Amino acid sequence: LGYSLQLGRGAVIAELTKIPTVSNFRAGDIAAKGHGAPLVPRVDAYFLSHSHESRCVQNIGGIGNVAYLPSRSHPHWLEKVRGWDTGPGNSLLDLAVQYLTDGTQTYDADGNWAASGTPCHALVEKWLSEDYFQLPPPKSTGRELFGWEYLQNCLVDTNTLNLNAADTLATLTELTVASIVHSYQTFLPQLPKRVLLCGGGSRNLYLKRRLQELLAPIPVQTTDEVGLSANFKEAIAFAVLAYWRMLNLPGNLPQATGATQQVLLGEVHLPM
Repeated sequence: LGYSLQLGRGAVIAELTKIPTVSNFRAGDIAAKGHGAPLVPRVDAYFLSHSHESRCVQNIGGIGNVAYLPSRSHPHWLEKVRGWDTGPGNSLLDLAVQYLTDGTQTYDADGNWAASGTPCHALVEKWLSEDYFQLPPPKSTGRELFGWEYLQNCLVDTNTLNLNAADTLATLTELTVASIVHSYQTFLPQLPKRVLLCGGGSRNLYLKRRLQELLAPIPVQTTDEVGLSANFKEAIAFAVLAYWRMLNLPGNLPQATGATQQVLLGEVHLPM
């Protein structure tokens, strides 16, 4: 069994706020031999699926993850929902910006710095040979793989080719985009009719543009454009998971997390 460390103590929050609190959502899925991630696909299925078109909801946080939502016109459509972590989202980009600016900046606003550079596609192809990208779903990853050590290896490659800072950021951005596209083309039953972005990376205009160019003619939008805040979707999703827990309804999707069964997610703490 794996494990997951969650910040925040539900019992303390419940006592301080005098509000019933649900926390530690991943533990139940992990106990059922799942990855404990991604947990949002079931929520995405009910909020963002469509009656006639298949969709991918692509979260780009530190790590990228996708929920594939078939059209609700398919029989047993919920059983056909899939989800997994696609690879790095913003993690390598943010670390690189901090490194390249000696800590004076923490992210590339709108992707403008990367947009001024030219990606090295040969390096992207090399980095895509990483074992994780070849693993079939269900799968999950994190900064333990796509973190500082991974970035250092990437910087050795960019330095060898004398890439400047803008080219380095453009190439790292291209890795995030290419890993998403590779994941879709390799593991989806079919390409979606629409892609909906959320998370901090959805505000990276250069990243969004490159994803649109590589997936054309599939439209790439944000969840804002279909009525769900891209900035707060993760918070909304976990609020729904907490609500389901209070109703004793399962929150995970075994086909997304690899768990042996549907389970209740979260530990309930009542104020004294």
